[in-house]
Amino acid sequence: MASQPDFSSETFNRDPAAGIAALRARGEVVEVKFPIVGRVWLTTTYDTTSAILKDSTTFTLRKEDGEVAGLRWWMPKSIATVANNMLTMDEPDHTRLRSIVDEAFRRRAVLGMEPHIRAIADGLADDLFAAGSRADIVQRYARILPLSVICELLGLPMADRPKFIAWANAMTQLRSPIGFLRIMVSLSKMRKYLAQQLQSAREHGGEGLIAELVQVEKEGGRITPDEMVAMVFLLLGAGSETTTHLISGSVFELLRDPARRDWLAADWGRLGLAVEEFLRFVSPVQFTKPRYVRRDIELGGVPLKKGDRVMAMIAAANIDPDAHDHPERMDLERKPNRHVSFGTGIHFCLGHQLARIEAACALQALFTRWPRLTLAVKPEQIRWRGRPGIRSIAALPVVAGS
Repeated sequence: MASQPDFSSETFNRDPAAGIAALRARGEVVEVKFPIVGRVWLTTTYDTTSAILKDSTTFTLRKEDGEVAGLRWWMPKSIATVANNMLTMDEPDHTRLRSIVDEAFRRRAVLGMEPHIRAIADGLADDLFAAGSRADIVQRYARILPLSVICELLGLPMADRPKFIAWANAMTQLRSPIGFLRIMVSLSKMRKYLAQQLQSAREHGGEGLIAELVQVEKEGGRITPDEMVAMVFLLLGAGSETTTHLISGSVFELLRDPARRDWLAADWGRLGLAVEEFLRFVSPVQFTKPRYVRRDIELGGVPLKKGDRVMAMIAAANIDPDAHDHPERMDLERKPNRHVSFGTGIHFCLGHQLARIEAACALQALFTRWPRLTLAVKPEQIRWRGRPGIRSIAALPVVAGS
């Protein structure tokens, strides 16, 4: 196997384009060794990535015996339980589960939340420097906003938000076997907590999606108790983690080139296009979950056999020069913008509207309150977490500026 980038390294996360270019030079589909997952075929172009995401018949998330493609034999049962969610399901189970929560994420419902989301963002921006003259955007802003919104949607107590932040931070520590063990401990605690919240809703009722799930359960047949825990875990994690890194990555790109920050702040009508470009350029989700090839097939000129595993590389599709003009450049007015940061096909991200609105509210609130916001360190001193598959800044220290 040819040499490949270290997907968890600082070098790759700082400049994914360089590593992706090296992979693409080897072909449209290349074999790599991915952390935890093991050996897998990886797409390097827009067309091959889209082909996998759109063809859920050929590229399945489950073995014929139902085993999830990304799971390994040595992983504890707690992982299998929370991994058994609609994101890892094929039809018809995917639609069965997605239809239960789909209404809460429809465009009209999410647009109705926008004033409240902006109010949360304004409050967080006001308090950014409450603990001192220097603040970490990741922990004091980018993580709290989407967590606050999804907690309210689910009906989880806001008083428990520090627990979620601690668990979310632990989930990013995938640098060593010790880090993996810490993730397992946090995962177990989080799973137990969510099961307790569901039981409380069964006994005492409540508001939010958790209460709605319990009502669906009472009506019978559409969702099992384990699927409910997995659903809430997925919505809490997917509904906050990637948006956290979209917000922090976007703020970083604006602060390392203040002219961009000032250009955007001069006309917030440009914000919609800018968010789409941040989604493409920052690409918080770098890869999809692995899929099994259900039949012998040729993809991107490479013969794949039944049972092979393949991963769609979102980040590669987003900077493919055959799909985007000058993809190495950030163009906040880019149009059209054919990014696939929310995926495509049946697993197109349920929360895409919510993520867009949260990112827009976060950026406008932050730079309206702190128009001269500045990095507290040089851009080259910013570090990324070593979590393969998610491009996430570890800390983003800022000062108010003058």
